[in-house]
Amino acid sequence: MSGAKRLVALDIDGTVLGEDGSLSDVVRDAVRSIVSDAVVVTLATGRSWDSTKPVLDMLGLEPEYVVCANGALVLKRDPDESSGYRRHLIETFDAAEVLETIRTNLDDGRYMVELPDGSRKYTEGMDDWNLDNAEQVPFERLSDEPVLRVVVVSPDQGEQEFLESVERMGLHRVAYSIGWTAWLDIAPQGVNKSTALEHVREALDVARDNVFVAGDGRNDIEMFEWAVAGGGTAVAMGQAPDEVVTAANARTGTVDEDGLAAALVEHLGAGAPESSVAR
Repeated sequence: MSGAKRLVALDIDGTVLGEDGSLSDVVRDAVRSIVSDAVVVTLATGRSWDSTKPVLDMLGLEPEYVVCANGALVLKRDPDESSGYRRHLIETFDAAEVLETIRTNLDDGRYMVELPDGSRKYTEGMDDWNLDNAEQVPFERLSDEPVLRVVVVSPDQGEQEFLESVERMGLHRVAYSIGWTAWLDIAPQGVNKSTALEHVREALDVARDNVFVAGDGRNDIEMFEWAVAGGGTAVAMGQAPDEVVTAANARTGTVDEDGLAAALVEHLGAGAPESSVAR
């Protein structure tokens, strides 16, 4: 990377935070050490804004833009808003058809949709999810209005079985990614982390080859391909699936090894961590 302005976009779960949701001192300090007038550090996540803002606070970050809902939502800093940010870019879609397709092909599915205002609707069985600002509804009410994203969980299926089930559904009119377990995240067609980050990059006037991204999930693949195509750096975490690693042009240790901190040291000259801190 040259000495011009840089954009650093980090996935949250499995990259910044461990599987238990913890943030190590090593990662936090490494992230903070690279923030400057010339280096913009932001988050690009599948999470909702309500669950992303606390992570920004943990890291001590106040970037101009934040990418949530796998690119369907971009927040822009606004001191007049109570959270310090306003909803800047919103992408929605009618989820009725895709929801019915999935229910027809998935016997044990549990569902959640995120609405443009940040509220959510969910069906019975989403007990492991944060349900703040969420309302339990019958399945038919999930598609009452356009949504930012759809989350589908199939707790009775293994990852490979779920992958095969999703492939058979032929979800061609939406963008989707599959999580580590039997978890499907659906966004509007053509919308993903990369499309949102391209908007952010242009707004910040950052050169394509001054982009650095890091992640570990299948919803990071488009983000990696976008960064690599522009001459930037895409770092896959050590525990990432093979198809995610293939899309990247660099790799680091696992989240349990504070791999993000090591990557920031190697590629961006972050303050070198002395050692990993137990979570």
